[in-house]
Amino acid sequence: MLGIGTIAKKVFGTPNDRKIKATRPLVDKINALEPEFEKLSDTAIKDKTEELAKRAMSGESLDDLLPEAFANCREAARRTLGLRAFDTQLMAAIFLHQGNISEQKTGEGKTLTAALAAYLNALSGKGVHVVTVNEYLVKRDADWMGKVFNALGLTCGAAVSMMPEDAKRAAYECDITYATNNELGFDYLRDNMKSNLSEILQKNHNFAIVDEVDSILIDEARTPLIISGPAQDRSELYVTVDKVIPLLKPEHYELDEKTRNVTFTDEGNEFLEEQLRARSLLEEGQTLYDPESTTIVHHVNQGLRAHKLFLKDRDYIVRDGEVMLIDEFTGRMMQGRRLSDGLHQAIEAKEGTSIQPENVTLASVTFQNYFRLYDKLAGMTGTALTEAEEFQEIYGLGVVEVPTNLPIARVDEDDAVYRTVQEKYAAMIEKVKEANAKGQPCLVGTTSIEKSEQLSQLLTAAGIEHNVLNARQHEQEAQIIAEAGKLGAVTIATNMAGRGTDIQLGGNVELKVLDALDKDPEADPEKVRAEIEAQHADEKQKVLEAGGLYVLASERHESRRIDNQLRGRSGRQGDPGRTSFFLSLEDDLMRIFGSERLEKVLTTLGLKEGEAIIHPWVNKSLERAQAKVEGRNFDIRKQLLKFDDVMNEQRKVIFGQRRDIMEADDLHEIVTDMRHQVIDDLIDTYMPPRTYADQWDTQGFYAAVIEQLNIDLPIIAWCEEDGVDDEVIRERLVEATDKMMAEKTEAFGPENMRTIEKQLLLQSIDGKWRDHLMTLEHLRSVVGFRGYAQRDPLNEYKNESFQLFETMLDSLRQDVTQKLAQAQPMSEEERKAFIQEIAQRQAAMQKTAENAEEEPQVPAASPVAAAEGFVEDDPTTWGNPSRNDPCPCGSGKKFKHCHGRLS
Repeated sequence: MLGIGTIAKKVFGTPNDRKIKATRPLVDKINALEPEFEKLSDTAIKDKTEELAKRAMSGESLDDLLPEAFANCREAARRTLGLRAFDTQLMAAIFLHQGNISEQKTGEGKTLTAALAAYLNALSGKGVHVVTVNEYLVKRDADWMGKVFNALGLTCGAAVSMMPEDAKRAAYECDITYATNNELGFDYLRDNMKSNLSEILQKNHNFAIVDEVDSILIDEARTPLIISGPAQDRSELYVTVDKVIPLLKPEHYELDEKTRNVTFTDEGNEFLEEQLRARSLLEEGQTLYDPESTTIVHHVNQGLRAHKLFLKDRDYIVRDGEVMLIDEFTGRMMQGRRLSDGLHQAIEAKEGTSIQPENVTLASVTFQNYFRLYDKLAGMTGTALTEAEEFQEIYGLGVVEVPTNLPIARVDEDDAVYRTVQEKYAAMIEKVKEANAKGQPCLVGTTSIEKSEQLSQLLTAAGIEHNVLNARQHEQEAQIIAEAGKLGAVTIATNMAGRGTDIQLGGNVELKVLDALDKDPEADPEKVRAEIEAQHADEKQKVLEAGGLYVLASERHESRRIDNQLRGRSGRQGDPGRTSFFLSLEDDLMRIFGSERLEKVLTTLGLKEGEAIIHPWVNKSLERAQAKVEGRNFDIRKQLLKFDDVMNEQRKVIFGQRRDIMEADDLHEIVTDMRHQVIDDLIDTYMPPRTYADQWDTQGFYAAVIEQLNIDLPIIAWCEEDGVDDEVIRERLVEATDKMMAEKTEAFGPENMRTIEKQLLLQSIDGKWRDHLMTLEHLRSVVGFRGYAQRDPLNEYKNESFQLFETMLDSLRQDVTQKLAQAQPMSEEERKAFIQEIAQRQAAMQKTAENAEEEPQVPAASPVAAAEGFVEDDPTTWGNPSRNDPCPCGSGKKFKHCHGRLS
């Protein structure tokens, strides 16, 4: 008997069906306009863009402009690229424009779909960012779709790493900008470390279309982007700790593979204390539980994690003496990405490579909070439905499954479960042999480099020619994938098959043409293309007859989405295909998530060696296990986001203040308010409300006024006058300091004073924010222990971080007030040197790397004898040294950094 829900779906359709149906009238309207737009000249297509843009600027909604804009863009793409957008692509583009994620299967043309939505939204003149997962795709898509946008009269640019600042600025000023998620995030952080408005690259965050949205907004969401500078070098400590870890026995630690966590047992702690004392890392009588042991405990824990949780060729590879992380979801090397909190250094010690210093965070943001800056966000992927709840809850993005242009002809077989890995691999090799004998191309999916190399050895032993695609062959990715659909091709891929490059049956025509022209530059391109297309048609027909692409997966991933991505490589655009998953009870997922029950079933059935259990129930059981893991990972990401949201609110305030400061021509009012607030704070501290005059700390008040306001006033005498209260003292202080600053402004010149105020404000904000980030990191690392005291760690973090933020703002006011009060007029030459010095400090902070290069330690300046007649408190005895001369006090420092400094 059918349930009520099932009957309702049959009568009314699913919510997804209803969304698809709602786009039909719009698609029909676009198609009805096609004959009219086909008649337009190339110039008229550009004129149409100008007309649509004017209508958008004058207030007409983009929804109203959509049919004409899409018809115009489709016609431009047909003329420039020979591609006419299918109705399903128009549907997907409508969903993108509405701020949804459109799930389109592999080969359904996501690149052109994005171009349609990007064109419509660029008409507003506020810019559109199209985000992809790697720089190869950024350059390819910007070049490819740039032809369409140019034909429409719009500009298109690509923002990639290491490009000159002017070129990148030009790319961001284009109507449509292609960039990777990393580059956008880092440019945002760098923008908020700049001191001039003209240097800012990302003027606004209007609309972003994120390709491979599941990879960027979910898989990478746990890792924040960090711009950092070098900290103290502790490489010796890592090496020493690394020698201790291999001495541990299994009873010294507990490993939990489900949560990827490892901790020391009590026995382990005792053993460690002995070993660390023997190596002079712990003093006699000191234990690991003492407060002084915090640093060494941190290093030992990271060493344990490096050895027990991070495996070579699965989590990282060693290349050219450098530890390169591997993305667990795509199998790609993460160039320049490093693990934080000393974990990367612990892995470097384990592998014997050079250890780079740890870093201090200068600025950081998560992808979740970066992409939530955009007024409108949309995404594309082949696999998002399994994470629909997370997309809706975190980003407010709906997921719509767009139908394929042609029906799917692929056969998805039930999983085959073997008892051992050897039996599984033997069955896979047999299947590859069968397919290879009839010319059917095979794509073999693995979950790690190590497993891909094991399978490669087995295929070599079986005499089967094949290509291996993993992080080691990252550079040849597009080439290997382009050939994966050729007759008889066998390709082993690690979680990365076809990302951005479709596997086309018979091979990729475009790459074949480029290859042929590279070999013979004198050849006629048209003739070469015609010959290759004829060969390709013949080869494609043979591949179709052989059954299309056969995908064999060697394991189930923790996430169903990754499995679906691999499966989706086969059966593009209605092609035939076949997919099979080969599993064993020794696989990580099966071993960790309950293979015992399955093993009992297999034993009861009396399964012989080499036989497999194949049944839809097995598929459902595995999917339930995967759903549990996905749910747990979602909870982890949600919790991380709650903590990051606290910092994000503070980040918005600080970055907003910086932007206001840069936009302001005159900051006199702001710094005056700061100074008056400092005076209020001083009075509250030394003349507390509701106290008598004999209870005031007049000596401390007098010293604090000299220190913070740089003015010598008869504070003690004022406080001893009859009838004087805190309000009178405040008025006198305000009047005296305002007069002093007015005199300074006159001495400096109003324009110079405005420049100094702006630079000092920005410099102080950056310094305070950097220190605040480090404090929050430390708070975050210990606040979890509050749970043992029945207190909510998140609430504790919120309360304490707010107090820390308030304290930071107070110290910012004091810092700016003190520095301005101590500033002394300079000669024109000194003023230029001072401004140049500040500019150099700003440039040093904008190091454009996740982790700064290792920097040589600057030795401390050697002290020398003080100049003859030098008196500390009498500047008239200092002579007249220039700012870069050695200081006459004999410290060995430059004068500008010692007695000649401004603060």
